[in-house]
Amino acid sequence: DGMNVLFIVVDDLRPVLGCYGDQLVKSPNIDQLASQSIVFSNAYAQQAVCAPSRVSFLTGRRPDTTRLYDFYSYWRVHAGNYSTMPQYFKENGYVTLSVGKVFHPGMTCRGKDGKLYANLVCPVDVTEMPSGTLPDIQSTEEAIRLLNVMKTNKQKFFLAVGYHKPHIPLRYPQEFLKLYPLENITLAPDPWVPEKLPSVAYNPWTDIRQRDDVKALNVSFPYGPLPDDFQRQIRQSYYAAVSYLDMQVGLLLSALDDVGLSNSTIVVFTADHGWSLGEHGEWAKYSNFDVATCVPLMFYVPGMTTSSASQGERVFPYLDPFSHVLGLVPQGRRKNVVELVSLFSTLAELAGLQVPPVCPETSFDVALCTEGASIVRYFNASEDKVKEEDKCDDTFGCFNEEPVAFSQYPRPADTPQWNSDKPKLKDIRIMGYSVRTIDYRYTVWVQFNPNNFSANFEDVHAGELYMVETDPNQDYNIYNNTLHGCFFKKVLG
Repeated sequence: DGMNVLFIVVDDLRPVLGCYGDQLVKSPNIDQLASQSIVFSNAYAQQAVCAPSRVSFLTGRRPDTTRLYDFYSYWRVHAGNYSTMPQYFKENGYVTLSVGKVFHPGMTCRGKDGKLYANLVCPVDVTEMPSGTLPDIQSTEEAIRLLNVMKTNKQKFFLAVGYHKPHIPLRYPQEFLKLYPLENITLAPDPWVPEKLPSVAYNPWTDIRQRDDVKALNVSFPYGPLPDDFQRQIRQSYYAAVSYLDMQVGLLLSALDDVGLSNSTIVVFTADHGWSLGEHGEWAKYSNFDVATCVPLMFYVPGMTTSSASQGERVFPYLDPFSHVLGLVPQGRRKNVVELVSLFSTLAELAGLQVPPVCPETSFDVALCTEGASIVRYFNASEDKVKEEDKCDDTFGCFNEEPVAFSQYPRPADTPQWNSDKPKLKDIRIMGYSVRTIDYRYTVWVQFNPNNFSANFEDVHAGELYMVETDPNQDYNIYNNTLHGCFFKKVLG
């Protein structure tokens, strides 16, 4: 009858996880999931901001097709009445359920004076919180309750669980700070603004600046760096929030064992985009760099990524982040470049449903189609075959038969403005289109008309080219000293 689907999506999580090679983070439960999963180390979001990214992977369409680049538009009005992933599963006999983030919390941090502040860094005593809890704890509890209902009713389900953290404010139970003594926290390896970074490419992290604890630092706009000690505090709190998240994921997966559904449920774990932690002098997301677009992506498929557990055997025993330092390695690591827009077709194939057709070039009037080909074809490929010719029928995700990931980001102007990070549709004047291959990241910033959603590739405002092997952190832009015509033709193609 097909397997259940547990779809875990995390807000603002870059791959700072043990299973991705991070030496500092304590993430034993997610690492345990990875040890039973196919793990993609080069997975990219289509836009490094929440709403456009989520609409993209839930519809299987790119931002230029959803016409959603901000938080303020509705894609069904601007673009088309597209089928969504949960809708498709529901139409194919699944009970579809959703738990988790809907709105961002507002003023949440109690200061030493007892007043509430909109701080960035915000460890809390959970017992003092309303109802003695936090949103992600409640989401886990509700998801576990729903798993028990599904078990009792014997219903095939698609359950999406969305976790808030590590989205700002970095608000988590204060005991997680113990895992990350401040003296162990380093700065980003490249905490400076790259010399040849075009001004249009820089994100001035205005939402961070608007937090009360950051405002108090009087940092100059747009390039003034945060003090080193506060940079370390942000990085410390981000890591603490990841371990808090890991605990929630561990409890959820352990509950999957408890109800006896681990052998019949596909588990997908990913994030809507990454988050800069001081790299390039930037914080938050809002850019085309890997730190903002690269996400964790793993698939646990019983009987495919791991042999089925015997009756009563636990697949996901809960692991306490405070006592477990796990050295588990992923079941299968894949270096292939993949995109979140492929999630819809991939999950359909894994669940045994008919894979939605590839979208025609113009698809605004097509309800069901996808611009991301299924990546199940990579599940059985060995790690060292990444460079071999890839027969991919997805014209949106390949050129010259090489898998690529496309990301994009809008800007209101060529220089950093107060609304550079989150311009409203009517204010967008430039679009940065970015291509990531296994070897390089190539970006062109071109004129954009928000009235008819059109980009003019004849009007290039700036460009970036980073060679990954020699410049993994993307600090040295060689666009202007390279014959990049071939790259440009590929993007236009």
